[in-house]
Order: sequence, then structure tokens, then C-alpha cells
Amino acid sequence: MTTGLFISAMRTGVPLVAGWLLTLAVRAGVGIDSTTVTTLVTVALAFAYYLLFRILEWLGERARGTFLQNLAGLFLGWARPPAYPKFETLQPVAGARYLDDSTSG
Repeated sequence: MTTGLFISAMRTGVPLVAGWLLTLAVRAGVGIDSTTVTTLVTVALAFAYYLLFRILEWLGERARGTFLQNLAGLFLGWARPPAYPKFETLQPVAGARYLDDSTSG
């Protein structure tokens, strides 16, 4: 797996788990009942669904085939995988003046 695929999976899985943990904390002293089991199963299935289609999308991207990538993307709600821009540093503009609070009137 590439780093981008892992990061996108974690960005989905961690909030789901965090939400579940916050729900448990609010209820303080939760026993294992059908509601808790339903919540756990829902979180696990949602994460598995996302991961399955994200992996299919990634495989389609690697195979240079847009059909698999687009099909998997549609099951995720958007036909294209997320693209995160790379951070790049810009050089200062020549002749630029910086405002300093101590010099303003």
C-alpha cells in the first residue's frame, strides 16, 4: 500500500473510532448490550466498505485503467480519488515591504 492510501484510510477510520469512544465516554459505565454491539458492527462495516473501495480505486490508478478507478470512486461518492496538493515554499517577492505594527501610526 502506498502512504496516500494508508493516510486516506486512517482519515476515515480514526474519526469513526474516536466518535465511538466519545459515545462510550459520555455513557460512562457502558455494558455490552445490543446497542453497543450494533455501534461496533456499524463502525467496522463502514470502515471495511471504505477500505475495500479505496483499495480498488488505488489498484485502478496503478493499473492505469480508469474504469476500475471510476467505478470504485462512484461507490465512495466521488469518481476521483482525493488529491492532496504538495506543499512548496515560495520565494519572497523582490521589493516587497513587510508591515510592522511598531511603525504604524
